[in-house]
This record gives sequence, structure tokens and C-alpha cells, in this order.
Amino acid sequence: MNLELVHQQAVGSDHSTPLLFIHGMWHGAWCWQEYFLPFFSQRGYDSYALSLRGHAGSDAHDGLRWHSIDNYVNDIEWAASQIGRPFAIIGHSMGGYVVQKFIESHHALAAVLLASVPTTTVWPATFRVLRMHPFSVIKAISTLRMYPVVETLQLAQDALFSKTMQANAVKKYHAAMQNESFRAYADMLGLNLLHPKRVKTPVLVIGAQDDAVIGVSDVKATAKAYDTEAVIIPSVAHDVMLEAGWKSVADRMLEWFSEKGL
Repeated sequence: MNLELVHQQAVGSDHSTPLLFIHGMWHGAWCWQEYFLPFFSQRGYDSYALSLRGHAGSDAHDGLRWHSIDNYVNDIEWAASQIGRPFAIIGHSMGGYVVQKFIESHHALAAVLLASVPTTTVWPATFRVLRMHPFSVIKAISTLRMYPVVETLQLAQDALFSKTMQANAVKKYHAAMQNESFRAYADMLGLNLLHPKRVKTPVLVIGAQDDAVIGVSDVKATAKAYDTEAVIIPSVAHDVMLEAGWKSVADRMLEWFSEKGL
């Protein structure tokens, strides 16, 4: 099976720590390529973005519905073998859940959770989306397809983006979105629970003040589980890496990497 691993080489050699970015539901490596990969490579970090199996340029689209969180962890293991040296790992939304599963049993120099599905599972996020758009959630569950949650521009904007994001930007990002594994969603509901006490990796937990899906309370609960303090970035919504305020998120990550000597 071929997986897409996008690499943007560091400019200069300021840092020896590679960064590996893991996308969330409906996305692929593409979501990191506009802002985050250039930002961190320009600051001396070898930067990689993985498309999990069944996503974007990776194989196994046909079996997407039944790909599990453990399958996605296996994809990170493959990416780690390609990078070939210790790295820091960053996960957004579902990708944050996958990252948490990965660091339960694997070494990473550091982990960053961006608007991540919390340690308390995806139930709180499900209820939030259900209140906003009940029929889209009912359609997703009844068809075992997650795409109905974001299948229109309005649904995608309500769940993922700020109300002020320009329509042409929403249209561009929405065009790249796709279906998501229902099995992975079920895993996050409780079939494959997280175990934060197993984690030895330093963790930075970042949330978005205007996130309609992952609430500030969820972010703080995740931070507490890893014995740290949550960082809440104002004026950004769920897709923090594509929002107009993305640089506030990247700057906080960069500051933390510096604090950790990475």
C-alpha cells in the first residue's frame, strides 16, 4: 500500500527535529501545505505531512469505511520509518486522537494536539454537531458515511471554519474534502479508548476559542489528562491550520518547541 508523505525540507539547519503533521476527518496532507509546512520549514524544521490510508493521495480509498484508528497508527509507524530519526508529531482533530494512540506505545520527542478529539471521546463533539445540524448526523449514522456532516459548503463552514472566512476559501477547502471512515468514528466513540497515563511524551494542547465542534471545556479536559495547561487561541475556529489566524497557532507551537529545546 502506498501512502502519501509530503516533505518540505528545512531552510538552513537550525533544528534537528523533524515535524510530522497528521490531519483530521475529511482532510489529507493538503491541509498543512498552504501555511504550516512552509512556516516551519522556513524556520529550520524538516516538515512532513501524512495522508492516512484512504485519504488524498494515499491508497485504500475503496476500504475507507472500515479503516480503524489502529490502522491509522500503523500509517504513522510507516511514516516514522521513512523519516528515520526521532521527531515531534502534531495531530489535528481526529488526527489528534490518532496521535494520542500512537504515543501510548511509541516514542516521540514531543506531541502537539490541535483542536483534538479529547480523551473523553468524540461524544461531546457529536452532540454539538447534532444540535447544529441533526439531519446531517442522522444521515451519517444511518448510511455509515461521515461525509454528510460536511457535504455542503454551509455545513462545512458551520463545523470547521469561522463565520468570517471568505466564501472562495471555504469553497476551495471544501472541494478537497472527502468521506471519512465510520469505523474510526466508532473507535473514537468508545471502541478504542485512550489511555493518557501510558504517555511519557511531552504534550502541548491547543484549542480554538471559536471552535463549534471541540469545545474549550474538552480542550481543558485533555490538557488535564496530560498534566498540563491548555492553550486557547482566540478568533480561530476548528480548522486552525487553515483559519486566517493560523499564525497565532503556529507561533505558539514554535515557542513551545523552543522551550523544549527542539
